Amino acid sequence: MPQADIGLIGLAVMGQNLALNINDHGYKVVVHNRTAAKTAAFLAGPAHGTDIVGADSIEAFCQALSRPRKIILMVRAGVPVDDFIASLLPCLEAGDIIIDGGNSRFTDSNRRYADLLARGIRFVGSGISGGEEGARHGPSIMPGGDPEAWPEIKPILQAIAAKVDGVPCCQWVGEAGSGHYVKMVHNGIEYGDMQLISEAYQLMREGLQMSVTQIEAVFEDWNRGVLDSYLIEITAEILAVKDSDGAPLVDKILDTASQKGTGKWTCISALELGVPLTLIGEAVFARCLSALKSERLAAERLYPSAASAFDGDRDAMLRAIHDALYASKIVSYAQGYMLMREAAAEYGWTLNYGDIALMWRGGCIIRSRFLGNIKDAFTQNPQLENLLLDEFFVAAVTQAEAGWRKAAALGIELGIPLPAFSSALAFFDGYRSGRLPANLLQAQRDYFGAHTYERVDRPRGDYFHTDWIGAGGAAASSTYEV
Repeated sequence: MPQADIGLIGLAVMGQNLALNINDHGYKVVVHNRTAAKTAAFLAGPAHGTDIVGADSIEAFCQALSRPRKIILMVRAGVPVDDFIASLLPCLEAGDIIIDGGNSRFTDSNRRYADLLARGIRFVGSGISGGEEGARHGPSIMPGGDPEAWPEIKPILQAIAAKVDGVPCCQWVGEAGSGHYVKMVHNGIEYGDMQLISEAYQLMREGLQMSVTQIEAVFEDWNRGVLDSYLIEITAEILAVKDSDGAPLVDKILDTASQKGTGKWTCISALELGVPLTLIGEAVFARCLSALKSERLAAERLYPSAASAFDGDRDAMLRAIHDALYASKIVSYAQGYMLMREAAAEYGWTLNYGDIALMWRGGCIIRSRFLGNIKDAFTQNPQLENLLLDEFFVAAVTQAEAGWRKAAALGIELGIPLPAFSSALAFFDGYRSGRLPANLLQAQRDYFGAHTYERVDRPRGDYFHTDWIGAGGAAASSTYEV
């Protein structure tokens, strides 16, 4: 069999389209699927007339690859990845490269990286975003793992990635499971963006009593300005689609949202690292709440809304909703970058935050105009602690703040739930507050548990305990951070 440049295992939609994309860029691909019939169908169908070849067995698949072998796994995350790695190992040699292109959990990628390093196999955990269209025509690719693998796979991955201003949306992320971690944060931000857009839609639909067609026009207009993004673009397209009876299709879709777990993983990691990822957390919980359809219908009957209809300046309120969406979106990205910075410190990764923004500018689901501004922020200050401290974003949030508050207040007045808008605003207010009521929290903890506290008039790191009830004595519990 002719020597292939790269192999791909897993011929579901993403795998098929990625193989076709690689072939289009002049690289010879050998493919394999656990079910041989699926390989045959792909070669006879979408891959017909290409240079893609198939292999019925793992042994034949590995024999078809030039050295060092480069293998992309596009299979379901979890046990299937481990199973395929186990089946490949007897056929591999030191220096060969395995790339996991699925949505694997970063902790699994950390483990696989270490296990394969000990065997002389170079492992790369690579996030791939953009769905089937991106896989076919240019995704965002976020590779991390063994740095010695990068020179070998860089030409292929950067060739097939999306390009913005000629720059490929594929750069080396960092060590071990960092590639999948960055993809996980990408997906968390995606959860937040989708929830924010949905809240803006609901404010217009129920608060301002606008038709779907009118809202479609608003999103089309917003996509020509600072909110220009893939998700705003497809929202307008979705709202334009009519059902067979001529009514908007969106009104016929059941309001219960599903999820595959990456948003939840992002929130779990934030809790473990102590990062206030409030907006993404609320976006995940909003999906959980949406699943309680029967309970919500029962509660709606018990608690009918007494709010009056909006009777103000609709154009002014639309501008406020626009500003609320923009400012909240900035907070979402700021929180995501906070999480990545903390993870890098915790796991010993070296992440280039500007390059991450470049990778997200094209091909991926969260691509948007201001990712270029994020790149600029980290170019000017690679040690930037938070995007909300950057000059561009300070000006943007300051300009949007008044509208942000008006939109959030409208939701409260009309009983329209805005968990993402509201949590983003609460985070902003907390972040820009030099003094928070945590002093009272510390006093409470010391009162009932002798957990101690620090004082504003003493050096940081000195801990004190008060015998609040006159019977506890001077004994205090040990001090620790969770």
